[in-house]
Amino acid sequence: MTVIIGHLSFDHATYDAVGDVLYLHVGEPQAASDSDETPEGHAVRFGADGHVIGVTIVNAKWLRDQGQPIVITIPERVAVDPAELGLAIDAA
Repeated sequence: MTVIIGHLSFDHATYDAVGDVLYLHVGEPQAASDSDETPEGHAVRFGADGHVIGVTIVNAKWLRDQGQPIVITIPERVAVDPAELGLAIDAA
C-alpha cells in the first residue's frame, strides 16, 4: 500500500488504534536524524540526508471521519484526501 501526501510516497504504514496515530514511512521504518512538529500538530521525520522519511499523523481516524481534506505541512502545506489515509488506517 502506498499513501501519497503532496510529492511524497509512503510505502509503509502503522496505525495505533488506542492513540489514533498513523505512522507513515518511506521504506522500512528507521531512526530519524531530526523531526519537526507541523503547525497542524503532526510530526515530520527526516533522515541524515535531510529528506523526509516519515510522517506521524495525530488523530488520524478522527480526521478521516470528518470527511474534510486533511492539511499537513511537510514543509509545503498540502491537503490529503481522507480516503487516502483511510486505506492505511484500515490496512494497518
